[in-house]
Amino acid sequence: MITKRIIPCLDVKDGRVVKGVNFLGLSDVSSPVSLAKYYSDNGADELVFYDITASSEGRALFTDILCEVARTIFIPLTVGGGINTVEDFDRVLKCGADKVSVNSGAIRNPNLIYEAAKLYGNQCVVISADVKRVDGVFRVFAKGGRENTGMEAIEWIKRCVDNGAGEVVLNSIDTDGVKKGFDIEMLDAVCNAVNVPVIASGGAGCIDDFVKLFLTLPKVDAGLAASIFHFNEVSIKDLKNKLADNGIPVRI
Repeated sequence: MITKRIIPCLDVKDGRVVKGVNFLGLSDVSSPVSLAKYYSDNGADELVFYDITASSEGRALFTDILCEVARTIFIPLTVGGGINTVEDFDRVLKCGADKVSVNSGAIRNPNLIYEAAKLYGNQCVVISADVKRVDGVFRVFAKGGRENTGMEAIEWIKRCVDNGAGEVVLNSIDTDGVKKGFDIEMLDAVCNAVNVPVIASGGAGCIDDFVKLFLTLPKVDAGLAASIFHFNEVSIKDLKNKLADNGIPVRI
């Protein structure tokens, strides 16, 4: 049986890990290098590194910190932020990333996913979708959740997977940082639309939120969270033990 993955997320701004609520009100947390090493040493299955202002600031992702993070950890690393061309994929992979996450870049150039998957393989290409309800419809947002594209989210995600994305990270802006649980309705819609791994992001507030996620939606492959791990509200070891106690397969 395939084990469920627990993935801490480092949202990096100006070289520091930050965290906000509903993508707003960012506060400083820690050094990305020291935090990445802590998670690698303490049971995380993978790590996600987002340069969260690269797209909105119209610049390339900072690679010096990324290289240092990649040298420090011994678990798979997914990297995103300012990924607009296949050259950006190449640069980030050469820095030590195992997978590259694309959002705004794919919105600007829908062929980017196809081109990257052809060059590096589907397993390297992750579509990260920032989604929010607008008048009851799931809409895709760009530039770190700042810009409503007007696109319906489920069809957009399906299109990205059809073009070669091998994994989906679904970021619910509605539940991000609120700590009231994952967006089950939104995740269910995505899981039923695609046949690649889906990572749930946004809303984790306690261990029971992960238990509910995996028991309610067995198709979800991984749970991603930030603040509950950053601020030691939940330890990955305790989380995995509780998941195992509930019959959910995890790597202990």
